[in-house]
Amino acid sequence: MAGHVDTSKGLPSHPERATLEGKNKFLGFWFFLGGETILFATFFGTYLGLRNGVADGPGAADIISLPLVFIMTMFLLTSSLTSVLAMFAMKKNKFKTMMAWMWVTVLLGLAFLGFEIYEFYEYVTHYGLGYSESAFASAFYSLVGLHGAHVVFGLSWIIVLLIRYSRSGITLTNAPKFYVASLYWHFIDVVWVFIFTVVYLMGVGG
Repeated sequence: MAGHVDTSKGLPSHPERATLEGKNKFLGFWFFLGGETILFATFFGTYLGLRNGVADGPGAADIISLPLVFIMTMFLLTSSLTSVLAMFAMKKNKFKTMMAWMWVTVLLGLAFLGFEIYEFYEYVTHYGLGYSESAFASAFYSLVGLHGAHVVFGLSWIIVLLIRYSRSGITLTNAPKFYVASLYWHFIDVVWVFIFTVVYLMGVGG
């Protein structure tokens, strides 16, 4: 139960939802996520409608390197796992363990972001696929770039929390913040699975 108190730890077993503020943050997050889902659905629909509009430029099958994208995907999915481990540590009131796993999450997210920047650089310099090269290019960069922007936002969010609460321990105030940030990170990972399938796998498979 969310209200059960572990007297040996001094915190509820679910500190992220033990207060009204925490419950409100959790509820507000799901409303926010609904809007984000609609936003990405719009971009996915646009991409699917324009992905064959390559004009005289390269298409998805001409530029995509699945080994590179697979590595990126492993980094991001692993970061989702480490954020889960961080939340398990939080619920056990293991502050240092939670912080360590969250920093690993950040490092994996930064690695993913670095590969994505490299990917875009390769497409522009080696294939001449600029943003305005074709309808496909515009839709591709908009969708994948939107996800990249969310990765940047998610990393910034987590880093700010890690720095701000680096010495405070786990409290009923910061537990909901870490928990919601972790949920947001999972959302980013789920969106990437759809991008990997729709943009990359379907792009290579035609």
